[in-house]
Amino acid sequence: MTGKCIAILAIAALGGCATASVEDPRMGGVPITNVVEPAAYDVGPVAAAKAAIARIERIDAQLGSVIAIDPTAIDQARRIEARRLSGPLAGTPVLIKDNIEVAGPLPTTAGSLALANNVTNRDAPLVARLRAAGAVIVGKTNLSEWANIRSSNSISGWSAVGGQTRNPYALDRNPCGSSSGSGAAVAAGLVTMAVGTETDGSITCPAAINGIVGMKPTVGLVSRTHVVPISASQDTAGPMAASVRDAALLLAAIAGSDPADPATKEADGHKENYAAALNRGALKGARLGVMRFASGFGTDEPFERALATLRLQGAVLVEIKEFDDHDIGDNEFAVLLAEFKAGLNDYLRSSPAPIPVRSLADVIAFNKRNMAVEMPLFGQDIFEKAQVTKGLSDPAYKKARQTSFRAAGPNGIDRLLKQHRFDALVGPTMPPAWKIDAVNGDQISGSGAGSLAAVAGYPHLTVPMGLAKGLPVGLSFIGPKWSDALMLRLGYAFEQARGGFPAPKFLRSIEESPQIAPHLRPASR
Repeated sequence: MTGKCIAILAIAALGGCATASVEDPRMGGVPITNVVEPAAYDVGPVAAAKAAIARIERIDAQLGSVIAIDPTAIDQARRIEARRLSGPLAGTPVLIKDNIEVAGPLPTTAGSLALANNVTNRDAPLVARLRAAGAVIVGKTNLSEWANIRSSNSISGWSAVGGQTRNPYALDRNPCGSSSGSGAAVAAGLVTMAVGTETDGSITCPAAINGIVGMKPTVGLVSRTHVVPISASQDTAGPMAASVRDAALLLAAIAGSDPADPATKEADGHKENYAAALNRGALKGARLGVMRFASGFGTDEPFERALATLRLQGAVLVEIKEFDDHDIGDNEFAVLLAEFKAGLNDYLRSSPAPIPVRSLADVIAFNKRNMAVEMPLFGQDIFEKAQVTKGLSDPAYKKARQTSFRAAGPNGIDRLLKQHRFDALVGPTMPPAWKIDAVNGDQISGSGAGSLAAVAGYPHLTVPMGLAKGLPVGLSFIGPKWSDALMLRLGYAFEQARGGFPAPKFLRSIEESPQIAPHLRPASR
């Protein structure tokens, strides 16, 4: 959806037009007055930016999804209008996760007060590409602090800078992380497009749990330069959007080679016009492996409905009941610890901003000095484990990386696809959202097969497949390296066949929903 469409929700407040009173379907019944018919009015970038900012100011206090509105947003939009830029993203408001640098007055904090002054005046290359496409950067989104790698007892969606992000389907439920703010903001209709980052699940989990589309691209399709890092082998930015088409448009804008990021050297040769290739009939004849080994955890009913939809569209489904992933978990964690220390040290040393930390050791010390604000709810045990790693030349690190990659890629996704002649693998992305628990941290009942794609560096698309007791769950499409366009085509065909998706209603608790509330009362006698 472009800026011309999304600004319609508030255009009459900005100019005199014939209006009507409706409810915005993406706002879950929140009344929106003075709305014009989309087909009857052409909305420009300035109106679109003002409308997005108005929605953030009016709605986000109950979500905590946006850390800061960019004060240059309206000026950006005016320049786009003056240049008469055209294209699918021209004038479209976009939110950026706050571990990605954006030129201007806003710091890039990764959610930590240690980076409160990290104003680098640099655009990450992916942001520069968005600007070139005519997008308006309207603000930065909250995230799990340091992209959720600080503590094994963390609360996803919490950061010292932004506080706790909440799920718009039920405000006492977690939005998942680490791209929690991007997921919740899109789900709530603040924008239709946002950028997240993923190392393992940080795009796909919040997308699934907030009922939106999330795309973790092939690692190396999108530049990581000027993005606060975790893992050189697994990090990537990617689109989080209201629809597969919006995700495809956003991915096409941010993909491409970057000389400063060697992992992207092949990106220009693989990027496509993803939206133009979308096809409602893409599922016909597609062979899909059903990942039963990664299903369950409260998703069975919507998953079976999704599989029925895939069959009706002509897909050939083959069950995969077992998969041995024991070589992935501990080895992946060892890789992340070593790469995080190396990557963060490089990033902090290179920041031109007057920040008080220039190494992971400095951050650990900063957190100890500021425990009351940085560590009131959970600690930094993962930081401390990363600090004692021995570097990227350590044989133990190299062995862990080789073992985990082979288990997830060549002996995992690649072998499954080749053995059964599959086009893609499908399964539930994550369980429904769990409650925010400041005492015990995240209480997650299970997970899908997203780690396979994360460790291998392969594409992973999640599309909303239904509700589990009123909470969204997603359907994952996972394929081989550089199959990003195919995953989008398959996901689009499923999305179109699935039809409309229920919007969030900002319930205080899902127990208030009509699906659940009647069953919590005593049975009548």
